[in-house]
Amino acid sequence: MASAVEQFFTVKAKIAAAEREAGRKAGAVTLVAVSKTFDAADIRPVIDAGQRVFGENRVQEAQAKWPTLKEDFPDIELHLIGPLQSNKAKEAVALFDVIETVDREKIAAELAKEIARQGQSPKLYVQVNTGSEPQKAGIEPREAVAFVTRCRSVHGLAIEGLMCIPPVDENPGPHFALLEKLRTEAGVEKLSMGMSGDYETAIAFGATGVRVGSAIFGSRDYATAS
Repeated sequence: MASAVEQFFTVKAKIAAAEREAGRKAGAVTLVAVSKTFDAADIRPVIDAGQRVFGENRVQEAQAKWPTLKEDFPDIELHLIGPLQSNKAKEAVALFDVIETVDREKIAAELAKEIARQGQSPKLYVQVNTGSEPQKAGIEPREAVAFVTRCRSVHGLAIEGLMCIPPVDENPGPHFALLEKLRTEAGVEKLSMGMSGDYETAIAFGATGVRVGSAIFGSRDYATAS
């Protein structure tokens, strides 16, 4: 079985090829290596291979491994890509460089409070539930632009991107196209979309960041995840 480092270089090559195929500038797309459920020993070889942007789903799990890794590698950029509970806003602002899952007023208010209190300035994305799935986090597409406006005008948050996770049983293309449309309407720069199974498609639709985990690190054992 290929190592995580070998798979990392394969993913990087596929991203570069997808950029060329889409007529996009080389390096236009940031790879967010999703390291949830993997420990520091699994992550370090990929860092040593040159990767500096990582994603985690849970604040508590990230707290257990990333402070030490970020001390050793201070140029790492850590993204929160899982749902954020309001009672974890303090810890999230302290640890993460990018929070991709702002999706409701309460979270916006808590983040604004913690950003002001801590003097931190994580980059913020609004998560959009493009499939209107009741079990999934994210704001409804029809409310997304107005929510971005409220985040800025009411809470003083500098929203710079949108994020989505399309339904697993649907063609992701229309969802990526919808997010690109909302990006233009909301006046934001970044689009976080595409995962291990569809990141090349996402690049064709304008993704600026793709979140790839299992294609790099392999399958996850959720039973042992913290």
